Amino acid sequence: MAFERITHTIDADAPGTTTQLTLFRIGPADAAAKIYLQAALHADEQPGIMVLHHLLPLLKAADETGELSARFTIFPMVNPLGMNQRVFEDHIGRYDFRSGTNFNRRWPDLFAAVDTKVAQNLTDDPAANVAMIREAVRDWLDTQRPTTAMQKLRHLVMTQAYDADYVLDLHCDNEALVHLFVTPDSMAELGELADHMGSVAQLTAEDSGGGSFDEVWPSLWTRLRQAHPNKPIPFSARAATLEYRGQPDVFDEIGKDDAARLFAFFQAKGFAAGTPPEVEAAPASSPLSATEMLRVDKAGLLAYRVELGDHVEKGQPIADLIALDGPDAFTARTPILAGTSGRVISRNIAKFVVPGNSIAKIVGTEPLAGREGYLLED
Repeated sequence: MAFERITHTIDADAPGTTTQLTLFRIGPADAAAKIYLQAALHADEQPGIMVLHHLLPLLKAADETGELSARFTIFPMVNPLGMNQRVFEDHIGRYDFRSGTNFNRRWPDLFAAVDTKVAQNLTDDPAANVAMIREAVRDWLDTQRPTTAMQKLRHLVMTQAYDADYVLDLHCDNEALVHLFVTPDSMAELGELADHMGSVAQLTAEDSGGGSFDEVWPSLWTRLRQAHPNKPIPFSARAATLEYRGQPDVFDEIGKDDAARLFAFFQAKGFAAGTPPEVEAAPASSPLSATEMLRVDKAGLLAYRVELGDHVEKGQPIADLIALDGPDAFTARTPILAGTSGRVISRNIAKFVVPGNSIAKIVGTEPLAGREGYLLED
């Protein structure tokens, strides 16, 4: 049994400045399975911090009574760099100020990093292959020499996540219902997670184009299996981005319920003792390419015609855009039409929008023309 709190100090880029990153380790040190969780990689998305705040005591209590059969590594707030991004009292938190990189984009391609070494050492023993692949990733991480604060942060995070069987990255949307981003191979094993979360949509893509944190881990195993079909390589990193509603939804009772639901998932998988409550099955997954990121092409003030969860038809007005300049300023309204039929799972909190802003996600069932390559909303 263990309940460890570990704080790492990261040298920041300016002289005389540092930041601290705290993780918790819970559960039997010799447990075969490892679960990794983190929240607030996008530092302006804090519902996940509240969820993990309530999950920690549940795991601690279970560990104290010997009821955990997995090791848990948890970063309740994984991005202190982004948490420090306050500009004129507004919290930013999504992009690294130095490089402009989205904190949840352009993570390393582990397949490219280790495939050559792995290919030389694969055997006919599945368990030995898993151990060897993870060792190759660890060896590669050991050769890296991060220089910037963001690189140091990422490197530290990866050294804690590389050998996890489950990687759960807690985020939120702008204004939304609970949903998941997940790779197809991961989805095959995370259906129970969607059920217990009460997720309304499971959006799948093997590669959404952005190098997101949740795709780093399953992509390694999926691509190795494809590259070496004659060797037994068990799929060994199930991962997902858990979208916990919208940015304002940081409330004790909601976070407590979400934590209980996550704990029930761990019970369902046999990582914690006890019988989880019965839950309704979540909707079937759909390809991310079937979800429309509905955008505006000019500036204006949004007036929504639909609520979260509404089912809409292609061509149906989702909102009106009230003109703010020109001869029809403050009188004209332009309908913004759905480009697909499906369920509205997100909207925009900000009602003043400019060209290119996304105002809704509409989850359909059939891939949309032009929805390929980079699939993310950013």
